[in-house]
Amino acid sequence: MTVTITGLGTPRGPSFITPSDRPASDRPAPPDRPARRRWPLLATAGLVAVGVTGGYLTGRADDPPPPAPAVPSADLVGAAALALPGVVSVQVRTGSGGSSGSGFVFDDRGHIVTNNHVAGAGGAVSVVGSDGRRLTAEVVGTDPANDIAVLRVSPTAALRPLAPAAPGTTRVGEPVLAVGSPLGLSGTVTAGIVSALDRQVRLGGATRQAAVQTDASINPGNSGGPLVNARGEVVGVNTAIATLEGGGSIGIGFAVPIDRARQVVTTIIGRG
Repeated sequence: MTVTITGLGTPRGPSFITPSDRPASDRPAPPDRPARRRWPLLATAGLVAVGVTGGYLTGRADDPPPPAPAVPSADLVGAAALALPGVVSVQVRTGSGGSSGSGFVFDDRGHIVTNNHVAGAGGAVSVVGSDGRRLTAEVVGTDPANDIAVLRVSPTAALRPLAPAAPGTTRVGEPVLAVGSPLGLSGTVTAGIVSALDRQVRLGGATRQAAVQTDASINPGNSGGPLVNARGEVVGVNTAIATLEGGGSIGIGFAVPIDRARQVVTTIIGRG
C-alpha cells in the first residue's frame, strides 16, 4: 500500500514512507499466508460507528454507555479567538483559472506567510481577512525547497500578526488547531494534537526535512495556514497531508516547523 505526501493545494511528491518505515502489519506478508489489509479498513470506520450506535438505541443492559459528547477546551477556544484575526484566505488568479489556500500575518508591516505551492506559480494574488476585506498582495519571494512564500499587503489594523511559539517548546501530545480555508471555507478551525516531531518527509524539494506531524484535520485550502498551540502561538505552517494511493486525507498532516519557517521568511524579507 503506497502512502504519499500531497500538497494541500495540488497533489505532489513521492512516497513518504519507505519500506523500512512501514509498520509490520502493512509490510508484504510471507507467501504462505495472505497479506493483512489494515489500511483499507479505515474507510469503513463510519459504518462501524453507525452499527454501535444502533446497539445503544436498543437499550441492552450489557451495552456500555455511549461516549459523552466532546467539550471544547477553554484553552483552544481562546487560541482560536487569538488566531483567527491573523489568518487570511489566499486567492490566486491566472489566465487558465486560479487556486486558493491560506496564510497568516507575520508582522505589522503587512507580510503574510503562505506556501510556495499556493502563490509561487505566478498570477494575480489577493488575500481576504477575517473582516471580509480583500487586499491585493505582492509576492515578495519564495523558497520552493521549504514550500514557503511571503506576500505583502498594505498594513491594516484588521490583520493581526500571530506570535510564534518559542524555540524548542512544542511537545508531542499537546493540543493544536489548524486554522485556514479548507475547500474555500474561510475561518475554519479544526483541533488535534502534535502527533510527532522531526518527522522526515519531503515538503517541497527532493531532500527529506523535519516536519511537525498532526492529526488535526487539514484539507485542500489549508495550505499555508498556521498550526497553533493552545496559547494561539504558531508552531508550524500547514503544508502536506498523507494519502493512500491518491485518495483524500487520512488524518495525518504535516507542517513546516515554525523555527525553520521564521528563518526562511526573514531571509526572504531581507532580500525583498
